[in-house]
Amino acid sequence: MSLTVSPALLDAAERGPVDDAEFVACVRDSLPYAFETVRRVVTELEATGADHADDAVPPPTEAERGQLLRALASDAIRGGLERHFNVRLAFQNCHRVAAFRPAAVDSAAYRAFVSARGQLLNQSPELRNC
Repeated sequence: MSLTVSPALLDAAERGPVDDAEFVACVRDSLPYAFETVRRVVTELEATGADHADDAVPPPTEAERGQLLRALASDAIRGGLERHFNVRLAFQNCHRVAAFRPAAVDSAAYRAFVSARGQLLNQSPELRNC
């Protein structure tokens, strides 16, 4: 799943560094399900005041799952989203997205979420094919 890059943005990239806002807008337009999932988790994080929030609802289709995989497997896309929303993103099971406040990255909750144990405990037979 590729980003849909406008000729103007491609031209800008060919000339030098690209503005984060333009890059995130390209991600938002190209991967709307992934962008909305991250936005929703960040909104929950902000509303609750907690150190982190996550969304474990599987995407409705494989196309949406592909968007999440594309967004969170790319260092550039993930980094752009993290800077845009001022969070640290974590990802499990090809659909479980978590957002952590920057100050919580060294927390027990963060370490548990990104650990091998956390991955194994959140595995299920339904998720083994994703």
